[in-house]
Amino acid sequence: MTATPVPLPPSNLLACYRDGLLKDVVPFWFPRCVDPEHGGFFTAFDRDGTLIDTDKWGWFQGRNAWMLATLFNTVERRPEWLAWAQGGLAFMDKHGVDTDGRMFFHLTREGQPIRKRRYAFSEMFACMAHAAVARAAGSDRHAARARELFAFFTHYNFTPGLIAPKFTGTRPATGIGLRMATIAMVQELRANLGPDPALDAWSDRCIDEVRRLFVKPELEVVMETVAPNGEVLDHFDGRTLLPGHAIEVAWFILHEGKVRGIADYVRLGCQMLDYMWKRGWDEECGGMYYFRDLKGLPVQEYWHDMKFWWVHNETIIATLLAWSLTGDEKYRRWHAQVHDWTYRFFPDAEHGEWYGYLHRDGRISSRLKGGTWKGFFHIPRMQWYCWKLLEDMAAKPAGTAGSRGT
Repeated sequence: MTATPVPLPPSNLLACYRDGLLKDVVPFWFPRCVDPEHGGFFTAFDRDGTLIDTDKWGWFQGRNAWMLATLFNTVERRPEWLAWAQGGLAFMDKHGVDTDGRMFFHLTREGQPIRKRRYAFSEMFACMAHAAVARAAGSDRHAARARELFAFFTHYNFTPGLIAPKFTGTRPATGIGLRMATIAMVQELRANLGPDPALDAWSDRCIDEVRRLFVKPELEVVMETVAPNGEVLDHFDGRTLLPGHAIEVAWFILHEGKVRGIADYVRLGCQMLDYMWKRGWDEECGGMYYFRDLKGLPVQEYWHDMKFWWVHNETIIATLLAWSLTGDEKYRRWHAQVHDWTYRFFPDAEHGEWYGYLHRDGRISSRLKGGTWKGFFHIPRMQWYCWKLLEDMAAKPAGTAGSRGT
């Protein structure tokens, strides 16, 4: 890793992330999102915290449980955090698993299934949550379930023919998301259950596939979807870029380089961040675009220029992590840009937490605080990760690699 000195960030930046997490975001969600009657978590809240839909989402049972258990493991051993996490997993264990072992994505409040998606993202977050709860509770049962879910996810998603095709076979394609999900699970299993060379092998495989298939140095871009051998599909779907998603993959790879001391992964993560910052940052209005076209052509999706909360969360993490690992002033400047724009427009000073959906210029598009896609995950993960990273930077100001707070 580089030994370039990294100037210490201002202490109020650390306090911004720490206090925003513990004094704003956590209190908005808890205990109001916990269902005392049927178990599990609600996510659909109006601006003021009013519950507006009682349906439950499989991946948020895992996401909430993971975040709570992670806070228990790394911040403070509050019994309610662990109890709530265990309750979310118990709800999914009781109601969320189909007869084929797959998990449901959408359920009623009582746990009756409504929808099961093709991709195993509910399983992914349940895997992460079981690993974190295993560490928190010292539970072999949760550890075994985490490993079982990881084995299921990788077998299901990487064995040709197991996932039902979304389209015909006329134009086969593959996406970056499953590689990112696998890296995320590896990192949580390793952090909570201990080192495992087999897990490292999965991470290395997925990072190699990201590099070979999706990162295009000749185009200075990270693709979202490509043909199975990495060719660009010159059509609407193939040209559509998601800067925030690619930047999320980038910081996972940066984190892998940090934890394992692999300088090549740090270089790759920075390369991906460089490409997608240039593609995603809105030079006119500020903030990160949602969709862009590879060739600068019109994008089909009508929300292409909106500003979504999670895209900015991932970019805040990536820029801060890149700065901490390289000492490059560019990343400090980018982090300040995205942090300042994000904190100017997304937080709700009156009712707490953040808006999720803004127009291009930062005006509020929807007052929704949670639903199918937004919940207790992206914002608290960003605040927690950046808080702990800033603590790490303060302890190791020379820019050397260290391990995460988990």
